Amino acid sequence: VDLIKNMGGEAIAVQADICHEDDIIRLFDICETKLGPVEGFVNSAGIVEPYGRIDELKYEELLPLINLNVNAAIIGSREAVKRMSPNHGGHGGSIVLVSSVSSRLGSPGMCVPYAASKGAVDALGWGLAQEVAGEGIRVNVVSPGLIDTEIQPPGRIEKQGPTLPAGRAGQPEEVAAAILWLLSEEASYVSGSNLVVSYAR
Repeated sequence: VDLIKNMGGEAIAVQADICHEDDIIRLFDICETKLGPVEGFVNSAGIVEPYGRIDELKYEELLPLINLNVNAAIIGSREAVKRMSPNHGGHGGSIVLVSSVSSRLGSPGMCVPYAASKGAVDALGWGLAQEVAGEGIRVNVVSPGLIDTEIQPPGRIEKQGPTLPAGRAGQPEEVAAAILWLLSEEASYVSGSNLVVSYAR
C-alpha cells in the first residue's frame, strides 16, 4: 500500500476471507466507499493444493480448492457486475480473472483438481463476457504458466524453469503487465479473451 501511495496512487488494505460471501460483499463496499465507483476487478486469489494423483484425493481436501478458486471467482464477479452494470447504476468496467495454463495442460500426476478448477474460471470468463457484453463491461482471462511465486513447491522453479521454452520461469511483473493492459482503455475492444502468459507453452 505504501509503495502505491509513494508512486502517487491511491490504495487501501482490507482484510477479508474471500471464501465467505459476506467478506466479499464487505470488501467491495469498503473499496467503493474509500476509493469511489468500482471500474475494475481482478480475481487473482487461488491455491494449488492438494498435490498428487486423483486416486489419493480426499473429499475434504477438495473443498477449500473449489471454494477459493471457483466459488470466490463467481461471487466476486457477481459483486463487480452489480456495481459496474448500468442495470445497477454503474458505468461499465473491466473484469480480469486469473486462470492458469494448467486448465489446458491438465497437470497430470501433480494437481488435476487444480487444473479442473481453472477450467471453470476459463468458462466463467467466456460466459460472463457474453452475458454482460451490452452493458459496457469487458471480461477477460489471464492464464499464466510457471511463474516464480511463493505458490510453487520448493525447488520447482529451479528444476523446471530451465526446461521451459524461455529457459526460465516467468516473473509476477510479467503477469501484472498483462492484467494492467486488459484493465486499461488500450484494451477497449478486447473482451472474452484468454491471454496466455507462458512463452510458447
